[in-house]
Amino acid sequence: MFDLVMFDLDGTLVETAPEIADAVNGLLREIGLPAASEQLVEGWIGHGTRELLARAYAHAADRDVEELRADGTIDALMERMAEHYRRHCGTRSRLYPEVAQSLEDLRACGVRLAVVTNKEGRFSLPVLQAHDILRFFDLVVAGDSLPAKKPDPLPLQHCLDTFVCRRERALFVGDSQFDVQAARAAGVAVWALPYGYNLGRPVAEQHPDRMIASIAEVAEAARRPCAA
Repeated sequence: MFDLVMFDLDGTLVETAPEIADAVNGLLREIGLPAASEQLVEGWIGHGTRELLARAYAHAADRDVEELRADGTIDALMERMAEHYRRHCGTRSRLYPEVAQSLEDLRACGVRLAVVTNKEGRFSLPVLQAHDILRFFDLVVAGDSLPAKKPDPLPLQHCLDTFVCRRERALFVGDSQFDVQAARAAGVAVWALPYGYNLGRPVAEQHPDRMIASIAEVAEAARRPCAA
């Protein structure tokens, strides 16, 4: 059915909100600010670490987030945030149901697999390694791999170019409006999961090509031509 399947990471393959909240709150406490609830942090996931930190700091300090983005405050904190997150990577995250088996089934059918995430590479790879799924992927495109990230189509186009794959033979699987928008802009099919991180809104509102209950539905679609 597809020659290439690309996956988002946070909220699609791995439930990472608990450990991201631990890292964010570790930094907030270190600089004398109150912690944020895990529910709030979950609503900030999806834009990349810099934007997540900007929103968390703005909330905790009662500051304007646009001002923080512009005045260098977040840039000065990024390395400290990185240290907190490195400490927590893989500690409280978990694979969503059926992810590992489904990735194995897709590889068995000869499907090329890629991760396309807005999370920076120094955080993406440890999460994938912690859950022993990095081995399934031919390519990881992180938020800092290219000059643009989702919802820009460049990361998906990079995957198509890398694997010399026609758009109609590719699928992107994600959980957020950024995933749907990126896929639409790249001209590839997009399937969405309802359980991830979409700024508190149902991803179905973005009208993906298909809503799926789990990654297993992707593997099932791939197995049909394999068995033929």
